[in-house]
Amino acid sequence: MPQLTVWYDGDCPLCVREIALIRRLDWEKRIEFENLTLGGVCPVDRAILLARFHAREGQGPLLSGAAAFAAMWRMTPLLRPFGLAAKWPPILWGLELAYRLFLGFRPRLQRLVRLMAPQP
Repeated sequence: MPQLTVWYDGDCPLCVREIALIRRLDWEKRIEFENLTLGGVCPVDRAILLARFHAREGQGPLLSGAAAFAAMWRMTPLLRPFGLAAKWPPILWGLELAYRLFLGFRPRLQRLVRLMAPQP
């Protein structure tokens, strides 16, 4: 039974690739993935979920950004050490700072990935 729900943008090529990787690493099947472009169930406004990465452990609070990534990492055996390390506030703070910087580059990276993808 899933212990974490992750909401992601199915139209984002970066997100789709990352979710595909995490699905392969989640051999314990602890994560449920909700593709927001296919009408996944939303606990808050869809635009909020599309603006940043979000996850929820069980019925706990909605996590976003680096905290959501850390929760996802804790659910996958190979990445669990990184997720546990992120429980230490200075590490989580640094990861959140890096995530916010990444968000500024995300649109350009998405365009680049789309350009590099093989055309059908």
